[in-house]
Amino acid sequence: MSQSHALSDDQVGQELKKMTAFIKQEAREKGKEIEIKADEEFAIEKSKLVRQETSAIDTTYEKKFKQAQMSQQITRSTVANKTRLKVLSARQELLDQIFEDAEKKLGEATKDKKKYTEILKNLMLEGFYALNERKLQVRGRKQDYDLIKKAIESACKEYKGNMNKDIEASIDEANPLPEGTAGGLSIIGGGGKIDINNTFEERLTLLQDTALPSVRTTLFGKNENRKFYD
Repeated sequence: MSQSHALSDDQVGQELKKMTAFIKQEAREKGKEIEIKADEEFAIEKSKLVRQETSAIDTTYEKKFKQAQMSQQITRSTVANKTRLKVLSARQELLDQIFEDAEKKLGEATKDKKKYTEILKNLMLEGFYALNERKLQVRGRKQDYDLIKKAIESACKEYKGNMNKDIEASIDEANPLPEGTAGGLSIIGGGGKIDINNTFEERLTLLQDTALPSVRTTLFGKNENRKFYD
């Protein structure tokens, strides 16, 4: 038959101390685990926040960098366009000045009467060949009538020799060229409905259209951006 032994006060005290020590040890280990876990979670959260902030900074920087690039491109393009427009404007002013100077000198071609008569004859022939009619009229400046009559005689003779047919031309004295015309003449055909304007002013205007590309090339060189030429 078993016999139970009661614990003495000292034994009870020792047991309590052991239990207390065990509980404290468990608490310390648990606390250490919590602390380690908290440190790990803190490190993870900290790293996450750092990445988020870094990403936000990178995004902001990239956005600002792109904006700066775009602004720089716009500024560069604006400056380039303004410069190009200034160059084009300066070139056009020069071209306009050249033709204005040429227009002022148109009248000089009428000073040498012999050469001017030859010019009038050639201008007539151009109209004669273009119209190819039996009878035509010529309009000119009143002060040129004497020279025009000589030119008509010479032009009709040359036309007949080249075309092997007669042609009659007369001055339309009822409709002279306006005062201030530099020179030249008009050839009227088609019963007065067709007017070939061969005045000096009109020929200069035609020259501006036809010769302008070559004049521009001579002055400024070839346009590298132009792919097609007439």
